[in-house]
Amino acid sequence: MNFSFQLYSARNFQPWPDVLAMLARTGYKNVEGFGGVYEDPSAFRKLLDQNGLAMPSGHFSIDALEGDIDDVFKTASILGIERIYCPHIAADQRPADKAGWQAFAARLGAVGEKVRAAGFGFGWHNHDFEFVPLADGSVPMQILLETALDMDWEADIAWVIRGGADAMDWIARHGIRITAVHVKDIAAAGEAADEDGWADVGHGTVDWPGLFRELKAHTPATLYIMEHDNPSDASRFASRSLDWCRGATE
Repeated sequence: MNFSFQLYSARNFQPWPDVLAMLARTGYKNVEGFGGVYEDPSAFRKLLDQNGLAMPSGHFSIDALEGDIDDVFKTASILGIERIYCPHIAADQRPADKAGWQAFAARLGAVGEKVRAAGFGFGWHNHDFEFVPLADGSVPMQILLETALDMDWEADIAWVIRGGADAMDWIARHGIRITAVHVKDIAAAGEAADEDGWADVGHGTVDWPGLFRELKAHTPATLYIMEHDNPSDASRFASRSLDWCRGATE
């Protein structure tokens, strides 16, 4: 298992040179990019190299992928990204019915063809809203997977749970599509309000030992990416999570 760190988790703890140095000291070898680090890819790649870090995966918005995909490819190539994941669709742009989600999946499928033709992997990164049933009972995440058949899935397990779904069931049914995993944890009810109810990995309510077993049994994923959407201390989150995961997967 290759552990990585989603840099979005440290967006509030600048500057980036200090963040990358902290992650390297903590023991990370990989990080995952997001839009906030793509302004000067060559300069950021230099920082990665200086700290012995690689960026095998990165998030790129649907707007970037549809609007300037050549720039996405250039950025990804400079940073060493091998897998591109589309991470989100804004609430005001989300489809309201099955036909709308099918149309969005077709857009992702078209993007995926271009991304794969350029030599990168391509997938969707979920949040919680994809698991909330539509009026007709259909589930957006199911529609995405059934419509964009060649698209990978970067499974954010904690968001699956927050969406009211059974993560073990989704892994069992669709594990072959999962090529990367976001590893995050949910605090007990009423705790960590200042951190939006998230917890350091292994210190919350998510059954990560069981999930690791299921993920290794049912998916080809080797990249496991630590994430906390709003940590009060990025260094604490990074170190406690990595230490726990290493112990849990030995």
